[in-house]
Amino acid sequence: MNPDLSRLDEYLETEGYDGYLVDADGTDSTQRYLSGFDAPDPFATVHTPETTAVLVSTLEYGRAKKESRADEVARLADYDYRDRLAEHGASEGHARVVAAWLGDLDVDRVATPERFPLGPADALRDRDIVVAPERENVVTEIRSRKTAEEIDHVRAAQAANETAMEAAETLLREADVVGGGGERRLRYRGETLTSERLREEIEVTLLRQGCALDETIVACGADAADPHDRGSGPIRAGETVIVDIFPRSKETKYHADMTRTFVKGEPSETVREWFDLTREALDAAIDAIEPGVTGADVHDVVCDIYEGAGVPTLRADPKAETGFIHSTGHGVGLDVHELPRLSPDGGELRPGHVVTVEPGVYDPAVGGIRLEDLIVVTDDGCEDLTDYPIELTV
Repeated sequence: MNPDLSRLDEYLETEGYDGYLVDADGTDSTQRYLSGFDAPDPFATVHTPETTAVLVSTLEYGRAKKESRADEVARLADYDYRDRLAEHGASEGHARVVAAWLGDLDVDRVATPERFPLGPADALRDRDIVVAPERENVVTEIRSRKTAEEIDHVRAAQAANETAMEAAETLLREADVVGGGGERRLRYRGETLTSERLREEIEVTLLRQGCALDETIVACGADAADPHDRGSGPIRAGETVIVDIFPRSKETKYHADMTRTFVKGEPSETVREWFDLTREALDAAIDAIEPGVTGADVHDVVCDIYEGAGVPTLRADPKAETGFIHSTGHGVGLDVHELPRLSPDGGELRPGHVVTVEPGVYDPAVGGIRLEDLIVVTDDGCEDLTDYPIELTV
């Protein structure tokens, strides 16, 4: 995948910079996007209108020549790295190497990501390199519009995601309800079924599908009323269980994201009403997505539905602690949260944008309900990349 960086080239020319410099390891999404390379230690990438170049250690040199998208690959050793470190110390020695490398590329004025590390930036400035943060989201805006290849990467991650969701739902379905009153817990194969056990099943399933993730939300009851509570302890019958899975492909590094809400047993009337309302909001928001509408427009559709049913929203009350208390969605790609946003400040949606739509209602006295599908904006509307059923009771 060779990204179209013409907008970045225009920015550099307009603002008077020679290049765009990244100093990060391969887990940094901008580094990964520009270089096409994944290394565990920080390395430097500079993009200019003429070329993209990387500077790596000797250890990574051979792999970078084979795997990166860079037009030019250089080694630290090409610039007397060890001698410079011995003479000037680690920080200044490394900065002298990078400055010499940039000099060979005729680069002495660079824009950087806003969160470029301060130490290397100051050290380069001491070497008379102009280093300034780029605050117009140029690269993140470019990244937000996915190529067909990138959409396929997200689609594959979502297929793995759905396999993991099915594994979690199967455990819930096959679990037995034990106890009485407010302590009706679930048991699976003789053991109490917990949030931790469901997460384990999800994570093992994803590993077998070539995906990994740092965290998964499996939150029951009052825990589910906090949108980002990871959940812990026993799963109880009759209470909502929010399962929110956002894996990343180990091969492509692209994410997926999906949420379903389940109840094992009989849900309350309020839960049923909120679930149906949230399903209505999900469908209406997806129907509203097409090129030219804004993320704010889509968010308003969801707020209109909730407010029409008397559910509090942050739009109506910015201090609301129950009801619909987050934005409608966000972009997904190399980061699980990236542009564009389906929120009060969400901008125009364009073909290639991949976004979540995730309305939800939350109240500790009732629990939490959230439904989330993954959507790609197309030339004439949108496509739902999620093919997992939406059912409340298991």
